[in-house]
Amino acid sequence: MYASHEDIGYDLEDDPKAKKMLKPHPDIDGGWAWMMILSSFFVHILIMGSQMALGVLNVEWLEEFHQSRGLTAWVSSLSMGITLIVGLGSGMAYLPAVVMVGRYFQKRRALAQGLSTTGTGFGTFLMTVLLKYLCAEYGWRNAMFIQGAVSLNLCVCGALMRPLSPGKVENCPRGEEPSAVPAYSAESVKSGPLGVTEEQDRQPENEENVCDLQAQECQGQTRPRKNVCAFRVLKTVSQLTVRVQKGFGDWYSGYFGTASLFTNRMFVAFVFWALFAYSSFVIPFIHLPEIVSLYNLSEQNDVFPLTSIIAIVHIFGKVILGAVADLPCISVWNVFLIANFTLVFSIFLLPLMHTYASLAVICALIGFSSGYFSLMPVVTEDLVGTEHLANAYGIIICANGISALLGPPFAGWIFDITKKYDFSFYICGLLYMVGILFLLIQPCVQMIEQSRRKYTDGAHV
Repeated sequence: MYASHEDIGYDLEDDPKAKKMLKPHPDIDGGWAWMMILSSFFVHILIMGSQMALGVLNVEWLEEFHQSRGLTAWVSSLSMGITLIVGLGSGMAYLPAVVMVGRYFQKRRALAQGLSTTGTGFGTFLMTVLLKYLCAEYGWRNAMFIQGAVSLNLCVCGALMRPLSPGKVENCPRGEEPSAVPAYSAESVKSGPLGVTEEQDRQPENEENVCDLQAQECQGQTRPRKNVCAFRVLKTVSQLTVRVQKGFGDWYSGYFGTASLFTNRMFVAFVFWALFAYSSFVIPFIHLPEIVSLYNLSEQNDVFPLTSIIAIVHIFGKVILGAVADLPCISVWNVFLIANFTLVFSIFLLPLMHTYASLAVICALIGFSSGYFSLMPVVTEDLVGTEHLANAYGIIICANGISALLGPPFAGWIFDITKKYDFSFYICGLLYMVGILFLLIQPCVQMIEQSRRKYTDGAHV
């Protein structure tokens, strides 16, 4: 059994049933936590908004190079896929922006993630309008230069992020608790006070060695200057040794901690879902601008682009779904599944619509149901715990990147064969259903086990 996000932040005593709430850190659920939401919001605008607006450039590339849809779509998918899979470039800012919000919020974590990730919708709307204007005025090459210059504001967003400062027990007045709230995984919650890592065991010894060297340095002030220099060298070497040991410990625990995540069957099913799901959300953004031109709806789409409709409704979807998931009587998992089924239904209906009004309705439905992306960090944390959230969510983002890398070229390749986008959406919808089936494996297994227990209990009676 894994700890849910509501169970994080408790100090377990000898009795596992007895829970005592620690004094919260002043920046948790308030204070600098709101700056983390603001920073993450702008990160989503600059990164995900720019990625989702690549459909505008995709049309320009088709006209410029006269290549097939499948080959041209590789440019957009590579940009998004490398960002999410390898984590280079903007990917180095995106993952911390998501994880840090989860570290700073406990009570309203789903709503906080929803507010921060609404930047994707705002960014898609703004970047679509901006790229259209820049391409018309300066051409797509200069438009990409200007877009890159705007993305430099990620440095400001990164400067706003800072880790929670650990509390110092020895400086606290008598009777007060330390201000930092420790984050426990399922394993550490089960182990209780004895679940201390080797790094925590070694850290006091290393600190004592440094303090001893400092004391010796103070005593050595009466000695010759040569001894003082020797003590300083020893202190520096000792500090470097402590840092190397700590870095190696972090690498070791991170590497093997990530490997241990795959022993969780539900997390593995979640990874398979991510492999199939994300392409169905990305494909409309890449190919809708061209679909509109094929249906001779360019004039209406220029007034209000369909991708902008998805982006705007996507904002409300994230906030509303996040607020609903935080209600005490609502299960986050049920909200997540319902939103997934709604998105699959919308993907299947999209090829049947050939007027601007009907496409706008389906795009609005896609935008609202895809708001479940704000719940992904919360669901991931419920599966693996806060301690492994960064590694686990990194794996999920990598799976999404693979889906985003292969989805748009696959849809373009099907169009090159059939000369229609209908089969592209049908096949992607079927693949999405396969991903949802992986999510339904664990609930079905639990229902079967519960029915067996009831049957055996009734037989014993």
